[in-house]
Amino acid sequence: MTSDRSLWDWEYAREVLPGLVAAFFKFTLGITAAASAVAIVLGLVLVLGRRANTRWISWPVYAVVEFVRSTPIPIQLFFVYFGLPALGVRPSALVTGVAVLGVHYACYMSEVYRAGIDAIPVGQWEACTALSLPPHRTWRAVILPQVARRILPSTGNQIIALFKETPFLIVIGVTEMVTVANQFGGQNYRYIEPITIAGLIFLAASYPTSVLMRRLEIRLVR
Repeated sequence: MTSDRSLWDWEYAREVLPGLVAAFFKFTLGITAAASAVAIVLGLVLVLGRRANTRWISWPVYAVVEFVRSTPIPIQLFFVYFGLPALGVRPSALVTGVAVLGVHYACYMSEVYRAGIDAIPVGQWEACTALSLPPHRTWRAVILPQVARRILPSTGNQIIALFKETPFLIVIGVTEMVTVANQFGGQNYRYIEPITIAGLIFLAASYPTSVLMRRLEIRLVR
C-alpha cells in the first residue's frame, strides 16, 4: 500500500513553492504583460488593415489573420525559433515567446476590435461625415472611445487566455513557471507537487480575473 508521503510530500512542496512563485512574477506575468501589449496594439493595426479600401492591403491581412488563428502555438514557436536562424535571424527564446504569443493573440484581438467597430451605430459615422471630421479625428475622438468601452470585457478574456497559454513556451526552453516546475520535477524525480502547485497558482491568478471580467461585462451591457 502506498504511503501518504509518496502521494504528496508537504516538505517538498514547501521547498519548491518559493521558486515557482518567483518564476511566476519574474517571467510568467512579464511575458503575459508584454505579449498582451503587442496583441492590443497590433490587433488594432490588423483590423484597420482589414478595413482598408484597397484589396492589396485587406486581403493579405485577412489571409495572415486566418493563417495564424488556424495554426497551433507550439508549431508557430518551433517555426520562429528554429526556422528564422536559417535566414540569419536568431531571436532569443524569450523574445520569440513574447512575439509569437503577441502576434497570435493580435489576430484574435483584431476580431474583437472588428466586432466592436461593427457594433457602432451607423448614425455615428453619418454624424462624423456631416460634421466634416477628418478620418483620423473620427477614429480618435468618436469611434475608438466607444469601441474601447464595448470590447473591454472581451479584451480581458483574451488576456486571460494568453496568460494560460504561456506554458507552451516550455517547448523552446523559456524559463516560465511551468518550465521551472518541470525542472524541479526532473531534479527530484517528483513531478506531482511542483506541477500541482503551478496549476494552483494559475488558478489563483486567472479565476478571480475571469469572475471580474464577467461582472464587468454584465455591468457594461446594462
